[in-house]
Amino acid sequence: MTPEEVRQIIREEFAQLIATDRFTFQQNIQIFDKYNIQLGRTTGTKLGTATDQKLGLWGVTPVIQQLKIADPTGGGSSGVDAPARTAIGKIIDTLEALGISASS
Repeated sequence: MTPEEVRQIIREEFAQLIATDRFTFQQNIQIFDKYNIQLGRTTGTKLGTATDQKLGLWGVTPVIQQLKIADPTGGGSSGVDAPARTAIGKIIDTLEALGISASS
């Protein structure tokens, strides 16, 4: 294969790469210290575009979007304690499942 043939193949492959609307990686992405990910300020950026896509932070197993946590029910100071404790427990479980809070 001649050097010109190699250059032509590279041109064709590179043209296909930059013509798409996304980059697809089949390897880990490593970002070295002091380099950041900058995001747009107008529309915003999503991590996960569907509820069944999984995300995990700080080494926890990735999970899908967690279920909605029900609002505490009941009235009066004596009737709110148990539902509030249940809701708080579910919030803690959700934060731990995502890796936002340590589980132990």
